[in-house]
Amino acid sequence: DKYEKSEFIRRVKLFEIVIMCIGAVGFITENYLLLLIMLFLMGTQSAFFGPVKYALLPQQLKTHELVAGNALVETGTFLAILLGTLGAGVIASADHALMIAAGSVVLFAVLGYISSWFIPSAPASNPHLIFQWQPIQQTRKTLAIAKSDRTIFQAMMAISWFWFLGATYLTQFPNFTKLFLNGGESAVSFLLALFSIGIAIGSLACDKLSNHRIEIGLVPLGSFGISLFGYLMASSIPATLPAFVHFDDFIGYAALWPLFSYLLLLGVSGGIFIVPLYALMQQRAKTTERAQVIAALNIYNALFMVGSALLGILCLTLLSLSIQQLFLLLAVLNFLVAIYLFLQVPIFVVRLLVWALTHTIYRVRHKHLHHLPEQGGALIVCNHVSYMDALLLSAVCPRLIRFVMEEDYANLPILRRFLRRAGVIPICANKRSSIRRAFAHVEQALQEGHLVCIFPEGRLTSDGEMNPFMRGMDVILKRSPVPVIPIAIKGLWGSFFSRYQGRACVGFPRKLWSKIEIEVGEPVPSSDASTELMQQRVAQLRGDRQ
Repeated sequence: DKYEKSEFIRRVKLFEIVIMCIGAVGFITENYLLLLIMLFLMGTQSAFFGPVKYALLPQQLKTHELVAGNALVETGTFLAILLGTLGAGVIASADHALMIAAGSVVLFAVLGYISSWFIPSAPASNPHLIFQWQPIQQTRKTLAIAKSDRTIFQAMMAISWFWFLGATYLTQFPNFTKLFLNGGESAVSFLLALFSIGIAIGSLACDKLSNHRIEIGLVPLGSFGISLFGYLMASSIPATLPAFVHFDDFIGYAALWPLFSYLLLLGVSGGIFIVPLYALMQQRAKTTERAQVIAALNIYNALFMVGSALLGILCLTLLSLSIQQLFLLLAVLNFLVAIYLFLQVPIFVVRLLVWALTHTIYRVRHKHLHHLPEQGGALIVCNHVSYMDALLLSAVCPRLIRFVMEEDYANLPILRRFLRRAGVIPICANKRSSIRRAFAHVEQALQEGHLVCIFPEGRLTSDGEMNPFMRGMDVILKRSPVPVIPIAIKGLWGSFFSRYQGRACVGFPRKLWSKIEIEVGEPVPSSDASTELMQQRVAQLRGDRQ
């Protein structure tokens, strides 16, 4: 945080060359003490590199690019782990392995340093920061920064849990392959490749699944996937296996293919799980403390990975469990974590599922979503065509929207608790007390910087045309002068959820896979907004499409 980041990285990478030269001497002389010192120094160097690497991303990327940037970083990380592991195996089996290893580590350190010169400048975010060379006090201060924001701290714990799982799996893969699958070194590398490629695929898929935004709803879903496929992988080991002489025999044995598939999907779930957490943490951390937050994460990561080693010792040595049983235990423990994560963010999970559902049954097109503010309160007004309107708007908007909803629907026993947690504001047009309470809640929500959506028509259209707007919007703007954003939903008239057949949700679904368009208009200042003007704006956006 105190220094310009590109230059800082170059210094760290230069130090890496020095460390690797020490390592080269250790390889050539087979001096294990020197190699252990090198390993310790590389851990220290990585501790400097990690925070500046992740803190640099938000400075170089726009908000909508942050998920994609983290996806590429995670993809590169695990593919590098894979290629490094495979490359080490090739080098170890070659003639003059010690000399090749010594030359390779120095070569890659030099290539890393050369690459660092292509990093664009990233100015210091807190140049006046005072750092104290007091390890214990500074560590406490760093951890206190991380704990000051509950969301950031929860993201840290979730990321550290991921590394707990990852360290356990990667550590146990060699023995798991040899003892349970009758595989050799090549088989171990193959399973590692499946796991790493899966994480790369999941990481890259995140950007597409999240529609280029930080979608926290992916985290519980990824966690459930880790448990599901981790359990299936551990429980799909064939009862009997032949002794595989060649690697081709191992990968060609059809009874193992389900296990291979589950391992790949386990990695995919891990990638989906981890990327939104990194992006969320970078986005929420204060600019002046971002690198320190990442440093705190690294401390927790290290502690959790040590914990994974202790769990392995406890389960495999003291409790005499098999590696298969350890993997099953991990799946169960992670399932409990997944439930906890879901209970923390159920709204985001449901919103993501709604997005997937609506974009599956309809071909949804969005226009001018950039008019929706990234922060601050605003009032959204929209035409009311079907019971799907709120779900569609909620799914396409990057931020959560608080909807004003008819009290009878908001108080349905099955949905009441969830809708209240989603911030739905109930209203009954026939009760003055309900109207006053609703307006008070709307005013509070807007003052707190939320997006609030009303359907000024007050009811679904019965003929496909817009009903006159009611004057509730004028009352809201008198109490809360915020920008008003018109939105038009086009193409839903005639659907199963509209009153095309007199009543909604009767008969057979119509217009599946039909084209739906949601267009957002330019915000209108509260001083200019009126019921008549906003009805005109929404009508202009809608045009002739019902």
